[in-house]
Amino acid sequence: MNTLQKEERLSGIKLIADLYHNSSSFLVYPYKISWQFVSSTGFNLPKVLFSVAKKRYKKATERNLLKRQMRESYRLQKQEFLLPNIESIEKQLIFSVAYIGKEINDTAFMMKKMQKVLQQLSEKMIG
Repeated sequence: MNTLQKEERLSGIKLIADLYHNSSSFLVYPYKISWQFVSSTGFNLPKVLFSVAKKRYKKATERNLLKRQMRESYRLQKQEFLLPNIESIEKQLIFSVAYIGKEINDTAFMMKKMQKVLQQLSEKMIG
């Protein structure tokens, strides 16, 4: 399942506000990850939100490029690093990936860092 379906995207003001106010977070430069578990709604795949600060990247084309790179690196690696650990947990994982880097990096770098993010997230879920 190498897609990023609509059901896997985090939406809803209440869920997002709760995520940013009551979540755990960690940093894997150039990403900041906020995550928490919520009661399952029957759809047990993790929900994810990607964001890039408008304050740091004024041009929408730059923000869209970074979000596209983040989505693609997540989509390609979630099956290997995140989903095997999700199956044993009854609650649903929601998390956000915020880009905090100062420069636009190439896709290979973003893929390597997203792999590290997913590995750390899996470790924090289990432990």
